[in-house]
Amino acid sequence: MYKNYVFDLYGTLIDINTNEWSMNLWKKLAILYSYKQAHYTPKELKKAYGEYVEQEKKSVGRRHREYTVIDIKIEKVFKKLFNAKGVKCTKRDIEEICTAFRCYSTSYIKLYDGVIDLLETLKSKGKKIYLLSNAQRKFTENELNMFGLIPYFDGIIISSDEECSKPDPHYYNILLDRYSLDPNETIMVGNDYISDIQGSKDVGLDSLYIHQSISPEIKGELVADYKVMDGNVYKIKELIVK
Repeated sequence: MYKNYVFDLYGTLIDINTNEWSMNLWKKLAILYSYKQAHYTPKELKKAYGEYVEQEKKSVGRRHREYTVIDIKIEKVFKKLFNAKGVKCTKRDIEEICTAFRCYSTSYIKLYDGVIDLLETLKSKGKKIYLLSNAQRKFTENELNMFGLIPYFDGIIISSDEECSKPDPHYYNILLDRYSLDPNETIMVGNDYISDIQGSKDVGLDSLYIHQSISPEIKGELVADYKVMDGNVYKIKELIVK
């Protein structure tokens, strides 16, 4: 069977619901910035955040013209929001803002049933486990720690670190090259039929698609080698773990 198992995170291992554009979030975040002498109205802060996100995307795009799907380091945006008000911020200030932003924007977060059983089974069979996530390290690292997931992984790749995202083949190749993975011995497991499934196919990986309530609507061909359409994580073990 396979030696290397590559997992998406959100919608595959972790069930999460976030809303980064609710005014309630920006009201709370504006108060936090004001505590640190960077005074914004909620609407002003929301608008400036969106503008700085776009600026960062353009900056990354200029540096990495080879990437088709880019990502940014969100901490740079939060720092710009301080600087725009003439406020010097510390690394600790940025960490606090990142943590608060994620907490304020998250409605719920939990592991899917069967995740720990799956990961422990893979470990017991000597398989290598990797994470390939479109995510912000400043958010994701806390959540991986919260659920005790980090020890299960032999390698963790997060898009904000690489400034590149799935389904860009460059992002997949970063994983394959960094850990010297043989595509013929590696399978991708994810809940997005484009980012996880089409993206992995484009670099020669087999894949398993698991459909969850937060999965994007399938509007094209689902090219997965294996499919779990009812969100039952336990079925992954039955299909691809020998």
